[in-house]
Amino acid sequence: MLLDEFNRADAASAASVVRVWAAVPDWVDAVVAARPYASTDALTAHAAALADAWSVADLDAALARHPRIGQRPVGAGAEAAASRREQASMTDAGAGVTARIAAGNTAYEERFGRVFLIRAAGRTPEQILAELRRRLGNDDDAEVAEALGQLAEIAILRLRASVTADFPAGAAGGRIGS
Repeated sequence: MLLDEFNRADAASAASVVRVWAAVPDWVDAVVAARPYASTDALTAHAAALADAWSVADLDAALARHPRIGQRPVGAGAEAAASRREQASMTDAGAGVTARIAAGNTAYEERFGRVFLIRAAGRTPEQILAELRRRLGNDDDAEVAEALGQLAEIAILRLRASVTADFPAGAAGGRIGS
């Protein structure tokens, strides 16, 4: 769904696209309600500004269906497809790195009570593991801030892929028909 299609879509269709970017209900509603957007940059700026106000409850809502890093996302929906693309580097991860990430996921969930979230796109499995280990040392407030920042990065990458014509076919998790 390109920007002009997004601007013209009925509210329910537009919301289903935005929900793939980040499943934060009030944010989804606010992004959809502010249409039409003059440009992708205007949409991105508005979505990012709204994301700055996300709370722990918003983070938990967004993570309710989010796969663990290193696990194959299941399902046929746009959100699962986006997660598979973003975690593509994990398919080449060695067994040792995969096992250390799995152990780190468990430790993270025990420590913070939620799934470890990181923008995997553009990162190697080793970089993901290093960030996981580093973030295990965060206090609760610092980790919430980092996780919210990662959620916003993921949302903006998905947004831009969904509404920009210069992304490769099939790269946008929210495009209709993909």
